[in-house]
Amino acid sequence: PSESPGGGRVFSGIQPTGVPHLGNYLGALENWVALQNQYPSVLYSIVDLHSITQPQEPAQLRSNILDMAASLLACGIDPERAILFQQSRVSEHAELSWILSCLTSMPRLRHLPQWKMKSKQKNEGSVGLYTYPVLQAADILLYKSTHVPVGEDQVQHLELAQDLARIFNNRYGDLFPEPAALLSSTRKVKSLRDPSAKMSKSDPQAMATVTVTDSPDDIALKIRRAVTDFTSEVTFDPETRPGVSNLVTIHAAMAMIGVEEAVQQARGLDTGEYKKLVTEAVIQRLAPIREEIERLRGDRAHLEEVLDQGARRARELAAPVLREVRHRVGFC
Repeated sequence: PSESPGGGRVFSGIQPTGVPHLGNYLGALENWVALQNQYPSVLYSIVDLHSITQPQEPAQLRSNILDMAASLLACGIDPERAILFQQSRVSEHAELSWILSCLTSMPRLRHLPQWKMKSKQKNEGSVGLYTYPVLQAADILLYKSTHVPVGEDQVQHLELAQDLARIFNNRYGDLFPEPAALLSSTRKVKSLRDPSAKMSKSDPQAMATVTVTDSPDDIALKIRRAVTDFTSEVTFDPETRPGVSNLVTIHAAMAMIGVEEAVQQARGLDTGEYKKLVTEAVIQRLAPIREEIERLRGDRAHLEEVLDQGARRARELAAPVLREVRHRVGFC
């Protein structure tokens, strides 16, 4: 929607993975920046409680949280318009999560995609990884959020939040609105080394992922080495030509043009020459963000002040809701 239907509140979270990569930027953050102007109330959380479902080095986690905060500000999140906060600083998230977990059955969680995928890799995931979607539901419901920007891979998790809103309301009387999905139209950015997989921070191949702080030389090298195929002309066909199509997706998104227009611009170029065009578009778009992240990293006091203020404002919204939940449940 270009404007919000009569108000509403948006909630979204991002893991503190340090500096975001191109996939995060185009898949979520660009959309987050736009939503600030479309809804009267917007909350963006750096979800550190979620991040410890995988082992984290404490010192690294601390620095990743600040790096993520710097990155969000540099990408255009405005702490005056959005409440930007660190999840663990608002203890109501964990408390509501416990209450909701008592309304959730085991089989309901067992079939969720994240658990299936991650526990397979790990053999056996932690209890936290298993109940992670309940915490996600708590994140959303705690603020009585009405809209949640999600990628396709998170739709089932949002459905759990909708179910839990219904279950709570049925048992304890109406309290939570049922949050609706805001499916963003952005196409998925794939790994530069393996275009069948999505771009990921944890990719063992350094050349697979462009982060928003990569230097122009790094960006040029990674795109030059990006996997394509043996046809030299540039076309957009994600099924049969995933590598080239991924470059077209990146080019179109970074140059803020349509895919058709990107393919037009590539006419008469072979893939090698086209990669230079893509590189230019990426560098041009990321340069100001990279400079701003560097500047903010040098101003730790400011980052901490932004997160302090965000935590205060988030708590002001969360506390009365949780008070009401406690009362309805019968704790007081």
